Amino acid sequence: MRTTRLSIFLAAALAGAAASASAAPDLTTQAERTDFRETGRYEEVERLAKAFAAAFPKNIRTVTFGTTPEGRPMLALIASRDGTLEPKTAKARNRPVLLFQGGIHSGEIDGKDAGFLALRHLLDGTIPGDPLARVTVVFVPVFNIDGHERFGPNHRPNQRGPESMGWRTTAQNINLNRDYVKADAPEMVAMLNLLQAWDPILYADLHVTDGAKFQQDIAVMIQPSLAGPEVLREVGLKISATLMADLTAGGHLPLWFYPAFDAADYPAAGLTFGFAPPRFSDGYWHFHNRFGVLVETHSWHDYKARVRATYDTLISLVHQAASSGPDWLSAAAEADAEAKGLAGKPVTLTWKATDEARVIDFLGFEYQRVPSHISGQLWTKYNETKPVVWKIPLRATLVPALQITAPEVGYIVPSAHAAWVAEKLDLHGIRYERLATARRPAPGELQAFRATKVTLAKESFEGRNGATVEGKWQNEGREIPAGSLLVPIRQPAARLVMQLLEPTAPDSFVSWGFFNGAFEQKEYMEAYVAEDVAREMLARDPKLKEEFEARLKSDAAFAASPAQRLFFFASRHPSHDERLNLYPIYRIGIIPQ
Repeated sequence: MRTTRLSIFLAAALAGAAASASAAPDLTTQAERTDFRETGRYEEVERLAKAFAAAFPKNIRTVTFGTTPEGRPMLALIASRDGTLEPKTAKARNRPVLLFQGGIHSGEIDGKDAGFLALRHLLDGTIPGDPLARVTVVFVPVFNIDGHERFGPNHRPNQRGPESMGWRTTAQNINLNRDYVKADAPEMVAMLNLLQAWDPILYADLHVTDGAKFQQDIAVMIQPSLAGPEVLREVGLKISATLMADLTAGGHLPLWFYPAFDAADYPAAGLTFGFAPPRFSDGYWHFHNRFGVLVETHSWHDYKARVRATYDTLISLVHQAASSGPDWLSAAAEADAEAKGLAGKPVTLTWKATDEARVIDFLGFEYQRVPSHISGQLWTKYNETKPVVWKIPLRATLVPALQITAPEVGYIVPSAHAAWVAEKLDLHGIRYERLATARRPAPGELQAFRATKVTLAKESFEGRNGATVEGKWQNEGREIPAGSLLVPIRQPAARLVMQLLEPTAPDSFVSWGFFNGAFEQKEYMEAYVAEDVAREMLARDPKLKEEFEARLKSDAAFAASPAQRLFFFASRHPSHDERLNLYPIYRIGIIPQ
């Protein structure tokens, strides 16, 4: 069985630099040569990419899929035993493709060294069963390359090794693992193009977690599993269960949920299973009806132990893909077909855990909560010499949190925004068509969203000041200009379409602040003019006068605000901007003719 083979070769896999170097001196890493005290710089990635291609010319193809803002090449190594090294070939052969990505946060660099080691052993025969004969692996050693080269010690003071490492964010100070939807970073544009080209059935993002001190050495979260399309959930749970069994057999203490306690530094508060939205790698790829995998080794284990845990995870996933990959592809095809039928149906965009909890055994350490004269709050002191079992609650029952009925046909992006929205849709692999002539839909077939409340973020997040809106879709008769985009809902990426274009979705273009201008008042009526206008309106419209006086009595804030009182009349005047708070993307129920 696979777990037995995995256990047998673990000792050889990380036996030390001498044995590895004697086998293939040109393919070893700085990590191996220093017994995992150090990790190499990016020049080592460039050297190894060439060396692997030279050592295995029929089984490795190295590609440059982008260039960073500081001018460094973004490299990927494609590996296959039978020469399935091109996206078109993989698709034609219905080949399972796995994409493993290291260094999205370059201080968390375990994936780079584990990936090179795993790739070498998959190619040189160390791994039994030759899974690369049935699987193609795309390996990106470092995603955040400029951050990787911001190199130094102590960049992660809550992490044990390596001695020096890179930085969390890019040279433009963008956190790539918040950028999948908005795609502001050039690196993300390159990665999204790589994902669209290869369409991997499984996309694993390799990290190191933060947090409390405990014994478990790795957590691996797979989406979909507890939420998402049913056909994919079943497969995701099987992948997770097999992986947990393989890691346990290999001597690890794995978790299938993210170990972040509900109250920081207070384990007794318990844990809540979180659903990753599409700003994150695993959440994003889940909304493509594929499997997103978040791998998090635990930062308080040493670097060698963490690399081993990541290595074993990669080997397990490759073995699983070799045996079950065709089933994964079939499930994804079924999910794609199901997504094409979501028109007019409720679609869950976010999920949340209920208060339902079960007590679990969590392998921690003895700790104390003591007052701190430094911070003035309670300080958690862990004693790593005294392992204990924590009995803590885990909340992992997910229910829909935001559910929206999909439009019957799709969304209209008016021509004023068509150019930039089309660029984003192309990156996400979303199909659309451009309307050559202006159209006016039949009455009741076009819906517009008008915000009744807009809350702009007080501080920027990832370089953007986002917006939260409240309001509703309502029928409006609006012309669709020539050059507008029709984004049909009947496509495999329907759920992602709604994530981007429904204004209340947490990772929509509205939420990220792309449409803030639509919620800004640009024309004003001076106060002295509004005073005259108000008197004229009150004199000729008794119902308006009644409404105004009732508002004064019922709304104290309104009554106390001269600006609100005058705007009451200005907003009803013909000069008022009817597009204020109108979201400039529409829903449509018929195809424009």
